[in-house]
Amino acid sequence: MKKSIPANVFAMPSPVWVVGTYRENDTPNIMTAAWAGICCSVPPCVAVSLQKIRSSYANILERKAFTINIPSSKQVAETDYVGIVSGKIADKFTTAHLTAAKSEIVDAPYIDEFPLILECRLLHTIEIGLHTQFIGEIVGIKADDDVLNEKGIPTLEKVLPFVYSSSDHAYYHIGEQLEQAYSIGMKFKI
Repeated sequence: MKKSIPANVFAMPSPVWVVGTYRENDTPNIMTAAWAGICCSVPPCVAVSLQKIRSSYANILERKAFTINIPSSKQVAETDYVGIVSGKIADKFTTAHLTAAKSEIVDAPYIDEFPLILECRLLHTIEIGLHTQFIGEIVGIKADDDVLNEKGIPTLEKVLPFVYSSSDHAYYHIGEQLEQAYSIGMKFKI
C-alpha cells in the first residue's frame, strides 16, 4: 500500500550540471544546479531553474547566454564545491583547480576539464515562485574525444555523469544499462 507524504521535490534523480556565466568585467562564474533538464528536442533546449539571489541569475539575464557543464563522476568534489561557495567571495575556478574557457558561440564561459559542454542562448525566462526557469537553446556542443562513440556522439558510459537525490541530499553514480530504449517495450505492442 502506498503512503501519502507532503509535496516536495522528490522527483528522482536530478542531473547535476554546472552553469557557466560571466559576471561584470567578464569575470567567469560557475554554480552547480540540480533543478534542470532537457525541455525540447526541436529546437534542442535545456531548462535550468535558479533563485534570484544567485549571481548566475543576473548574469544570464544580462548576457542572454549560459553554458551547461556536465561533470564526470570523477569531478564530484569540484562540482559540489562550486555549488556551496559564492563566486562573490571566492574564485571558484582557482580553488577547484578548474580552467575557464571562453565559448566562441555564446557569451559565457565553460569548464575546460569537464567532458561535455552545452552552449546555450537564452530563449525564455519563466517566473515560477522561488525559482526562475531559464530555457536555453543549445547552439553548440563541446565534447572531449574520449567520451565520443564511433559515430562522434557522447555516451553516458563514457561521460560518467552523476545525479542528485533531493530526498537524502546525496550524489549517485549512474549504473549499468538496463535495456535498449524504444525496443524493450515493443513486447507489449499488439
